[in-house]
Amino acid sequence: MSGGASLGLRPSGSYGSLPQQPQQQLGGCHSSPSPAPSVSPPLAARKPAKMSLGGAGGGGPRVFARICMLAGRRQRMLLLLLVAVAVAFCFLFSSLVSKDEDTSPGVETMLVFSDHVRSFVNPVWTSSGRPVAQRDSLTANGLSTGSQMERQSDSSQKQVEGLIWSFPPAVVLNHHPCENFSLSPPPIDRKRTGPRPCPVCYLPVEQALALRPAQPSASPVLQRLNYMSEENLVSKDSNGGSLFGGYPSLEERDKSYDIKDLMTVHCGFVRGKIPGLNTGFDVDEADRSEMQQCQRTVVASAIFGNYDILQQPENISESSKDTVCFFMFLDEETEAALKNSTTIDHTKRIGLWRVVVVRNLPYSDARRNGKVPKLLLHRLFPNVRYSIWIDGKLKLVRDPYQVLERFLWRKNVSFAISRHYRRFDVYEEAEANKAGGKYDNASIDYQIEFYKREGLTHYSSAKLPITSDVPEGCVIIREHIPITNLFTCLWFNEVDRFTSRDQLSFSTVRDKIRSRVNWTADMFLDCERRDFVVQSYHRELLEQRQATLRSRPPLRPPMVQIQPRKMLPDNASKEPGKASSAKKLPGKRTRDKKSSSKRSHRTKVVGGKEAIQL
Repeated sequence: MSGGASLGLRPSGSYGSLPQQPQQQLGGCHSSPSPAPSVSPPLAARKPAKMSLGGAGGGGPRVFARICMLAGRRQRMLLLLLVAVAVAFCFLFSSLVSKDEDTSPGVETMLVFSDHVRSFVNPVWTSSGRPVAQRDSLTANGLSTGSQMERQSDSSQKQVEGLIWSFPPAVVLNHHPCENFSLSPPPIDRKRTGPRPCPVCYLPVEQALALRPAQPSASPVLQRLNYMSEENLVSKDSNGGSLFGGYPSLEERDKSYDIKDLMTVHCGFVRGKIPGLNTGFDVDEADRSEMQQCQRTVVASAIFGNYDILQQPENISESSKDTVCFFMFLDEETEAALKNSTTIDHTKRIGLWRVVVVRNLPYSDARRNGKVPKLLLHRLFPNVRYSIWIDGKLKLVRDPYQVLERFLWRKNVSFAISRHYRRFDVYEEAEANKAGGKYDNASIDYQIEFYKREGLTHYSSAKLPITSDVPEGCVIIREHIPITNLFTCLWFNEVDRFTSRDQLSFSTVRDKIRSRVNWTADMFLDCERRDFVVQSYHRELLEQRQATLRSRPPLRPPMVQIQPRKMLPDNASKEPGKASSAKKLPGKRTRDKKSSSKRSHRTKVVGGKEAIQL
């Protein structure tokens, strides 16, 4: 046979004849070695292919040959191309499967290991974008391996079970779910033209908690930070600070920016070694003990001088309620006002907030007292790793772990604060503070002139990638490592020395540290901040607005003039749809427009009835 049929046929003697060969010679495996005969025997028959078109019998080549004979040349080429593609696909698939099975222990093995222990280990992001667990983090997070857990006592096992809430179930993320999220401007609202929130991409709480770094962030240069203390310090008249801050001199101020691996700086609480114990800003022993027991994460706020209305956090997960500390600092005046409207139970809690009453306040200005917990949380909570500070006028409406993942862990930064929605320049911020009566104008001018002599300039694009010199300091998200602790200490020293308007001193401290080490504070958009906190008015402004509304006279309903109903004549039609002859006013003469086949008649009203003149 010639043509296309020859493609599928074999010569009868090419591989030997199957009927003529014994069954045991088919495979050639079980035959014992023997001397070669003089005449070469026929070749052993090849084992039939398993993937033949016709199965195990001999019908496969015949079917293929018949297809090739009946099909045209173009169809045969297309069939061969399809067969080649199928073979290539099968070969590629088998090579990938065999590669995965034969891979030696290495990076990919660690990736698989991290997927299985993700519920016990906090992974970190690699350059490929996939979270990888570290073997050492099993014991670093206070958990043990299987063999060690068998040797633990029942009490230790219960302790491990109590920690399960802090470790979410396994989550496999090859790519971050928010990597393709694009920031869009706030939606248009004609009734609300001021600053508004914009959409922000958050992860679910379980995924956010799973992406928590296993190890603290690296602190550049500075590895250990100590704090100045002087128990016998006495008060004195000075423009260089306060008794609480220790009156650091200008020479000590300059020295504090000479960053080394070991440093000792002024950082409040100077009159004692234990913050809150006879140092100013004193708290009770029970409160100090609970603050020291707080681990991992704290959300803190403060209200002094009864200046704000206490706001309860919302949308908080059960995991955060069990593992995150919520502390609210109050003075005695605010505590007395709260007791008139709210009940504080024996655990000193109001909702989620653990209330701490502060005594022996260091300043007479309530707003300056609020800077102590705002900037020195690392001194009040020595065992905390992450903190979120929100002003007393704000309400937290997102889970803390979602906020930390979005603004710290995802960006791999250790300090985040929002920038002002309108102003970027310190000089403009100073003028706005003076115009708004935020502080004494002479003190603001003195501070700006001092910074100007040190080299403060107007903000410009030359400072990029720094996007602003003016923060919206009502929210601070940070990791407690030596370099961030130093930054907030030095920032507090500026607030203690100059005005309490921390927006004016932020950029000076940031730029001084940034010029010496590879670190800076990350600044995110103000509209992003407004997505996870809701801002309300201060109590004073809110009461003024309410008093103004009460003093206004009640609005009268709008007067609606009702036209008197016209009286219809007695002979008027009352059936709907029919036109009635309306009563004409006296003295008015009109012409009735009728059809051209009829004459027009003049009507005259006499005694309330119409007289028709023909």
